[in-house]
Amino acid sequence: MCTNGVNTGQLEMMIDQIDDHIKLERRWAHNLAHTAADAGFTTVGEKLHAAQHLLDEVRALLDEAKDAMEDDAADAAGFTVERV
Repeated sequence: MCTNGVNTGQLEMMIDQIDDHIKLERRWAHNLAHTAADAGFTTVGEKLHAAQHLLDEVRALLDEAKDAMEDDAADAAGFTVERV
């Protein structure tokens, strides 16, 4: 479905793709943080864990964006085109 010239299905899929990518990077940051900390690189481990938490926040914001899409589409002025 398109709302104001935006294919909302594609928009949602693209947000999901970004989320999948961030999920992978979060896992790498987590694993690398433990590897660094276990090897005695305490500060590096802490920084990587901090990056991991920031990536968690990014994922939460992406979820909020997907939730807001329905509300924004309903409130959007203009036209809606559905393919049948």
